[in-house]
Amino acid sequence: MPKQELHPADTKPGRYPASLHCSDKAITSSFTSSLSCNIKGSMETLHYTLIPSAMGPLSALVTHKGLCGLEFDRRDRQAMLRDRISKWFPSSQIAESGDPLMERVKAWLEHYFAGRFHQLEPLRLDLRGTDFERQVWDLLLDIPLGSTMTYGELARKLNRPNGARAVGLAVGRNPVGIIVPCHRVVGSNGSLTGYGGGLDRKRWLLEHECSAAPIFRSASNRG
Repeated sequence: MPKQELHPADTKPGRYPASLHCSDKAITSSFTSSLSCNIKGSMETLHYTLIPSAMGPLSALVTHKGLCGLEFDRRDRQAMLRDRISKWFPSSQIAESGDPLMERVKAWLEHYFAGRFHQLEPLRLDLRGTDFERQVWDLLLDIPLGSTMTYGELARKLNRPNGARAVGLAVGRNPVGIIVPCHRVVGSNGSLTGYGGGLDRKRWLLEHECSAAPIFRSASNRG
């Protein structure tokens, strides 16, 4: 089954309903302190910052290897982020100091939300998970902007035709939202399914991408 092409909707690039912005300063302020209390004998440094975006603040984490976390500032996603750090970065410390890669992440998001897709450049990633999860996340990076794939299609690409549910679980554990585009995965009938930022955000991201994707693809073909 070929990738599904999205149809433009009445959503302008870079515009997102203000009522759907999420911001919980209590969550943000407790994030670094809760980890600092739990992690001893630090070795690896995780650089943390809160990045403003058209969809509300995003919690970003980078290591010396690359971007390892980008989550919406919601209680459930922040809890998942803390659990991931405890599991995959057990000997680490959180630092709020800057890291050069963080500026590139901020620039990437600014270009994305402004619809300047031709200015998006690959970022170094540090995606830690099981072998299967990393295989799924690698496939997410191959889904073209302006298109979608189903969980079943991803499973078949991994030679696991009955593995749609396992793929769905791995997609849900994607640690780097938006940049690793798990929002481009849909149900077997093309319907929107679960998304860490909420279905309203998933719908907006897809509509935002398809609004400028034809122009982006046309420019890419000329290049």
